[in-house]
Amino acid sequence: MHEPVSRYVPRRRFLALLGAGVAMPLASACSAKPAAKGTFPIQKTEAEWKRVLTPEQFYILREEGTERPGTSALLKEKRKGTFVCAADGSALFASSTKFESGTGWPSFWKPLPRAVGTTTDRSLGMSRTEVHCAQCGGHLGHVFNDGPQPTGLRYCINGDALKFRPA
Repeated sequence: MHEPVSRYVPRRRFLALLGAGVAMPLASACSAKPAAKGTFPIQKTEAEWKRVLTPEQFYILREEGTERPGTSALLKEKRKGTFVCAADGSALFASSTKFESGTGWPSFWKPLPRAVGTTTDRSLGMSRTEVHCAQCGGHLGHVFNDGPQPTGLRYCINGDALKFRPA
């Protein structure tokens, strides 16, 4: 298993630091849990995913890692187009649904039809809704109920889980 890149926050390490009350940079080496369980239309072995993804993309998409907030170039992406899965190229979000959430991660108020799936994530001592690519099962981020209308949802997505295709 590869070492996570320093701009990522391993969940188990974050929880340990939080519980211990230790203040230090949130950048250490600890593996995250595997990508969404189940059968997906696009399947590859771990070795095949490692060949087609950067270490950062593998860490997020296949190990459910998280990039540090504010580090994604896609935060400032304003052009018309489509945000696609970095693992398999499946269309996930239209640029018209992107908004500035102030969280440090690209945020969207609605995915494209049948583009994503969700599961319950009970890491970090809380229950959240994890979002994954419906085609490959790759971890994208989480969805919260504090977004803008018309859905009221905020899909908080790791930038390294995405690629942008201009219109």
